[in-house]
Amino acid sequence: MQKKVSDSETIMTEMIMPNDTNPLNNLMGGNLLRWMDIAGGICAGKHAGAHVATASVDHVSFQKPIPLGEVITIRAMVTRAFTTSVEVYVEVSTAQFTGENPRMSNDAYFTFVAIDRETHTPIPIPKVIPVTTEEQRRYDGALRRRELRLILGGRMKPEDAGELKTLFK
Repeated sequence: MQKKVSDSETIMTEMIMPNDTNPLNNLMGGNLLRWMDIAGGICAGKHAGAHVATASVDHVSFQKPIPLGEVITIRAMVTRAFTTSVEVYVEVSTAQFTGENPRMSNDAYFTFVAIDRETHTPIPIPKVIPVTTEEQRRYDGALRRRELRLILGGRMKPEDAGELKTLFK
């Protein structure tokens, strides 16, 4: 089975409220990561047609603070599916409540594993069909990102990372 990227895309919007902020009245990074994980998990679950568990989160940087009262939009889209895991790109944009001053804020790649609800074991995930040029670019880079995650996690030897090797030849 295969699914288009757009079939699983998830968009989530949150307003930054006082309970979400630090003493400087900016969004706490942990709250942002939680919301990104939720949006990514919904997207991955829609694609997998199953419950999913977060397996990894790639580099996330906090470039500029997101102040109290701003509205963030979190957009999650599947980039590529492997046997039982799926990579999801999550991007965050922010704007004033009125919609003014929109800007990109953060992004990250999340990996989720599809889990059978009864046996709690990993299950196969449908393949991804990239349609747009951007979807194809993210799809093509997913294997390199996966190999890097596996190397950094100690689950793959660098010499076995064939896709990464091609970058250095």
